[in-house]
Amino acid sequence: MAPTLFWIGLGNMGRGMVKNLVEKGNLENPLLLWNRTKQRSIELSEKLPSGKTQVVDTIAKGVPKADIIFIILSKDDVVEAAADEILKAGDVTGKLIIECSTLHPDTTTRLAKRFADHGAQFVAAPVFGAPAMADAGMLIGVLAGPSAAVERARPYFKGVMAREEIVMSDEPHAKALQMKLVGNSFILNMVEQLAEAHVLAEKCGLGPQYVQKFVEQLFPGPYVAYSQRMLSGDYYKRKSPLFAVDLARKDAAHIMSLAAASGTRMKNVETMDENLVRVKEHAGELGDYVAVYGILRKEAGLNRTSNFRQQESCMLKRFQELCVMSPCLAPIGMPLLELQANQHRAAHHHDACRQQPWSVFIGLVIVSGMCVAAWVFSPKGENQVLWRSSLILSIVSCYLMWAITFLAQLHPLIEPRRSDLRKEYIHH
Repeated sequence: MAPTLFWIGLGNMGRGMVKNLVEKGNLENPLLLWNRTKQRSIELSEKLPSGKTQVVDTIAKGVPKADIIFIILSKDDVVEAAADEILKAGDVTGKLIIECSTLHPDTTTRLAKRFADHGAQFVAAPVFGAPAMADAGMLIGVLAGPSAAVERARPYFKGVMAREEIVMSDEPHAKALQMKLVGNSFILNMVEQLAEAHVLAEKCGLGPQYVQKFVEQLFPGPYVAYSQRMLSGDYYKRKSPLFAVDLARKDAAHIMSLAAASGTRMKNVETMDENLVRVKEHAGELGDYVAVYGILRKEAGLNRTSNFRQQESCMLKRFQELCVMSPCLAPIGMPLLELQANQHRAAHHHDACRQQPWSVFIGLVIVSGMCVAAWVFSPKGENQVLWRSSLILSIVSCYLMWAITFLAQLHPLIEPRRSDLRKEYIHH
């Protein structure tokens, strides 16, 4: 009989993973969904194909129906509370628990023992990747536990929710979380290094645009994505952070704890954690961990405006006008690559510089109607032909002059001259 799956936790990562599980997991039964905020479960279910998901009100209602239970929640204590609810819900003998959260290895060890004591299988399966990668099914899964349990879990990872796996069959569950924390130290160090490098480039006069080009050429992939997030100001524009400062600090604490227990230190992570404290002080719970860039700029005495030479096109000036932020965390400016990738954002913020080309066709329809009216309603008599030709010629001539003038404004040699806004009139 086909297994029924139950998903607990629909945060930034969970939603993307569920989407791919439903679309590519070949599930015969509806995927059960639970989230602390029920509305999020309902909204996700409505976006997915009809009949593929079912929202449950409580964990206790989902567990008896499920054969396999996925968990991906924010913090260790939240996961342990969910485990309590699962075990209280009834007999879990033979069920498979797949735990995908980023936890301390000791927490995972405790969870594995608790579920094993109740007859359930347990796989520690943290994942690497940002929410966008979760949405695209491009995560990297790390699976540890008894080989039978790992093999039972693998069909839902590579090719479904993940592009690759790191399989640790018959290894202690804690090893998957050790791998996850060591891997996350790379991410934290990368963010800190990029932030420091961009600030130095601006302070010394090199210009962050050259650092961005260097990163694109030598470190493609996550480095480029995080660098663009910094320079574009993405980290402060969002209503909710891609990765909240509290979660980043939780990971940093786990990494430093693991290092201390092993008799070593992670000094780069310690530095990053100190900067994350400042992000939290400035932005509170909605702070994004990439905002360490803004903190370092502030400490370096850099103001809100960019040291880049501003381009003269009206499009860029209007886009920069939209990039208003708090004085402390302002980015230095929008690199051209990010501007091109995000021009659609400017359109949603009343960018009046570039009019729509289809206006020409609307004008053509109107002119055609006017010509027909001139033909039908011109005065009758011996001069009717003259009236018709004169009116139609006048209408067409006016339209052609307008169309040529309109299209000329879109030419790349003319458009930058369309605005003579001076620098002091641009709001920062």
